[in-house]
Amino acid sequence: MTLIAILLGTLAAGIGSVWLAAALSFGVLARYTQHMLSLAAGALLGTAFLHLLPEAFESAVEPHTLFLTLLVGVVFFFLLDKAELWHHGHEHHQHEAGDADPAQEHGHQHGHAHGAAGRSAGGWAVLAGDSVHCFGDGILIASAFMADLRLGVIAAVAVLAHEVPHHMGDLMVLRLTSGTRKAALLKVTLAGAITALGGLVGYWLVDLLRDYLTYFLVVASSSFVYVALADLIPQLQKRLSLSETLAQIAWLLAGIALVTLASAATHAH
Repeated sequence: MTLIAILLGTLAAGIGSVWLAAALSFGVLARYTQHMLSLAAGALLGTAFLHLLPEAFESAVEPHTLFLTLLVGVVFFFLLDKAELWHHGHEHHQHEAGDADPAQEHGHQHGHAHGAAGRSAGGWAVLAGDSVHCFGDGILIASAFMADLRLGVIAAVAVLAHEVPHHMGDLMVLRLTSGTRKAALLKVTLAGAITALGGLVGYWLVDLLRDYLTYFLVVASSSFVYVALADLIPQLQKRLSLSETLAQIAWLLAGIALVTLASAATHAH
């Protein structure tokens, strides 16, 4: 039963995020890109601080050890980011903000950043980085499912939310290198499906190392916190009008509410 839940959760997060990204990149939902960033940041922070970490701290492990694990995890993902294995080039789009309309700015930044990456390394390099990222997400989702079904659902929702802006950038690069939107969507969908492979490996790995499950939950939390604070929130730190700022805050809170509702719905069953 747990393995089936892991497969469903990883496929929903991995492939569902690609299709939602395609709708935001190529479809009528493109105007909501900036709101999606706020939603993803809220979902990640809510998952880490309201669900995964409280679950980990209910164990018999000393809090000091868990906080140390959290710190090491954040530094680890920072190093992966520097190596362009975790976010494969997303960090430099933060320095390219101009005076463009904030609702469209993220898409233009991703297009420029990934366009430069695509010309230098090619679309396959983007796919390779995305596959590594998705594989890691699958392991994190499996860790949460192994601890509790409710936590697994929450983690899958959080991963789906934060993968959308990343996949939008990938789709833009591959749209240029592949020639058609359909080809780009197919390639990124296949990369997203690697999340399920990570889930399978995670199921075997976490089952083998069940005594260390608490640490897996903390590492998953460190990943979510790092992505939210280092990748998503900096893109939201722009000078906006009062109404735009209030909308940004509302979508951030909606992300937190989303994982809370997912938790309540799963707990009820």
